[in-house]
Amino acid sequence: MGILTADMKRVVTEQSLGFVATVCPDGTPNLSPKGTTAVWDDDHLVFANIRSPGTIANLRTNASVEVNVVDPFVRKGYRFKGVGTVLDSGTLYDRVIVFYEARGSVVRLMREVVLIRVERAQPIDSPAYDLGLSEDEVRERWERRFESIRLGRFTPPASE
Repeated sequence: MGILTADMKRVVTEQSLGFVATVCPDGTPNLSPKGTTAVWDDDHLVFANIRSPGTIANLRTNASVEVNVVDPFVRKGYRFKGVGTVLDSGTLYDRVIVFYEARGSVVRLMREVVLIRVERAQPIDSPAYDLGLSEDEVRERWERRFESIRLGRFTPPASE
């Protein structure tokens, strides 16, 4: 059994939007959303580079990477730390492209793919749970908020 649990795989598969953090040459962080984040196997995540030359350049010089994937309604997810390998050709690259094609992705937009060997994974959750709210209550609260935004009726609370 690998490092990725069934629940981690579920969250990544359901959300597919991962926020990928890399380190710039000057030591500053770079954070970039990746809508192609997916589970490759029990120990690896993968994403495709569509429009992130900075992320790819950073990984080529420092392979350290963190990916956060969170369900925005229940405010729970996971933080994955590991090492990213940039692939731009070869058998494994071809396998990843076929993987994305099978998922219905537009692979002609994809340049490199990044295979991340996950070394550590930790849960992330909202402080709302510290207040005793249930997952259903948190979900209901955020669904109402997103619906009000969608309908153009959102008014930020005074504390924001």
